[in-house]
Amino acid sequence: MAQMTPLRRRMIDDMTVRNLSPATQQSYVYAVAKFSRFFGCSPDRLGIEEVRAYQLHLAGLGWSWSHINQVSCALRFLFGVTLDRPEAFDRIISAPRSRRSCRWCSAARRSSAFCRRCRGCATGRL
Repeated sequence: MAQMTPLRRRMIDDMTVRNLSPATQQSYVYAVAKFSRFFGCSPDRLGIEEVRAYQLHLAGLGWSWSHINQVSCALRFLFGVTLDRPEAFDRIISAPRSRRSCRWCSAARRSSAFCRRCRGCATGRL
């Protein structure tokens, strides 16, 4: 088994303290590793401009906005929490939330009832 870098260990510890799920932790570590590999150096030597360039790269490859948002959240966590760069929260942006509704909300709207099946769709009904 390969040795874990101190930065990765610190990021995992930060996520554990904040009670992020194991799946989220795995996703964030994977996203940061891909970001680091893209530039060929440790992410603590990179900055917000490299994050922007990487987001543009992902968009150019045709990745979905949900994927780019997940990568953005991982990088915002890395820079804002683990590396203690508070400007990351304002400068690393995500795509706007989709205005589409789930299929249950669409049916609920037709019947003028509230959607109780989904959580977090664009309508905000619970």
